[in-house]
Amino acid sequence: MYIKRGLFMKTKEIVDDVTMKRAITRITYEIIERNKNLDNIVLAGIKTRGVFIARRIQDRLKQLEGIDIPLGELDTKPFRDDMKVEEDTTDMPVDITGKDVILVDDVLYTGRTIRAALDAVMDMGRPKAIQLAVLIDRGHRELPIRADFAGKNVPTSHKEAINVYLAEEDGIDEVAIGDIEE
Repeated sequence: MYIKRGLFMKTKEIVDDVTMKRAITRITYEIIERNKNLDNIVLAGIKTRGVFIARRIQDRLKQLEGIDIPLGELDTKPFRDDMKVEEDTTDMPVDITGKDVILVDDVLYTGRTIRAALDAVMDMGRPKAIQLAVLIDRGHRELPIRADFAGKNVPTSHKEAINVYLAEEDGIDEVAIGDIEE
């Protein structure tokens, strides 16, 4: 049975709510292992779903390490090379200069959103380092960008789409893969 959602006809759920929670917990543990000084971390969620995933990572860090990590909301649209948007709705609560910034997004595909996010971050200051955490890495990079932390690698074709649904925005936690509608 097909359920129409967004850009494609849903054909297969590849991540359910339990698997998503596990993936976010695994990403959080990997962030802890890789970053010795958690006090220097700033999470930067890429709008919109990356912000929700970043909040979940922030909550897990609080539960596991008892530390409040600053979280900003990054708007990449003004830095995209495929659209012209004047208004920047980025909200970064701290100065990122000298910080370890972890960009968080839902799906890593061509790398163009991440390139725009890097430009946005560099426009705000000079971080010590920038890392990338994504819930889904689907391949097909057009730029030399890779995720430092990935919840799940999902090989896809260009004729397929990945849609991430999060309870905060969609009322359900799941990731689905389907054919792009023509």
